[in-house]
Amino acid sequence: MLPFKLVYSDGYYLPIGPHVFPAQKYKLIHDRLLAERIASTTDFLTPQPASDDDILRVHTPEYVGKLKQGRLSPQEELAMEIPYSPELVRAFWLAAGGSILAAQRALADGIGFNIGGGFHHAFPNHGEGFCMIHDVAVAIRKLIHDTVIRHAMTIDCDVHQGNGTAAIFAAHSPNGAPLPSAAPRPLERRREASMTLGAAGEVFTVSLHQHNNYPAWKPPSSIDVNLPDGTGDDEYLAWLDQALSSAFRHSEPQLICYIAGADPYAEDQLGGLSLTIDGLKRRDELVFRAARTRGIPVMVTYAGGYARNVEDTVTIHCNTVAAARETVDRTAARHS
Repeated sequence: MLPFKLVYSDGYYLPIGPHVFPAQKYKLIHDRLLAERIASTTDFLTPQPASDDDILRVHTPEYVGKLKQGRLSPQEELAMEIPYSPELVRAFWLAAGGSILAAQRALADGIGFNIGGGFHHAFPNHGEGFCMIHDVAVAIRKLIHDTVIRHAMTIDCDVHQGNGTAAIFAAHSPNGAPLPSAAPRPLERRREASMTLGAAGEVFTVSLHQHNNYPAWKPPSSIDVNLPDGTGDDEYLAWLDQALSSAFRHSEPQLICYIAGADPYAEDQLGGLSLTIDGLKRRDELVFRAARTRGIPVMVTYAGGYARNVEDTVTIHCNTVAAARETVDRTAARHS
């Protein structure tokens, strides 16, 4: 039995037809965790869909209405890059409910997993990049609304910048107006990594991503680490360590939401970084270790993963569960 819970439902399957997004990966992860005895059936919890009130704490009534009534324009559906259907809406509402439950379990157990979610490209008024609803933001806003937490941090290690996260949690000026952000601009070629530190609001946002990749316009996170093409394990981990140290100097979150994308992998079809499967597990260990050292609960979601061999994506995601278990075990051994 794991010392934390895994939230999963067969309803996470996204009915999108043939697509670069491997819609079957959630069930494959669930089945692999059981087959390799990383988890048992008692470790899994089944979520309920988020309520409309939960969704509306992040998304606009107009956008939610369009989704519920099937009124997206062709341009809006094109931006989402997945075909609209009522079944798809139900899957995203369920994923958001899963992230709420995983966050609640993280506060109870120290760690909580949503075997799904991490749809970090969704904005309050539209979807982008395979993302319809921003489940992580919904979970954070739900917990803040319920006065369970006051401050949170997102640590986004997907290969693509969390533009929706940055926009939703953009810091505000004293008069309540959003701070200005840069206008959309073409990607500039970058040969060296860089880290920028921006303003922080109730949610401190950290994004470690490939610079020369989607999205072309990257709204400023609290910390953005812009990595050049081909970045490998050691350089990536050094930048992640530096970003985490800086983040914890500027923020004292009561919950970390870790978006553990599998797409920094060297064999990913939509990525251009060069991390190995082992390097990605070391990445996970670094995040869990940093959180455990500070006594901060971690909620995990999975985000992207588009390896040429889908089994590699499944391995990377399963390793995140294994890394969490090993981190908990090491902590317990030191205190025994």
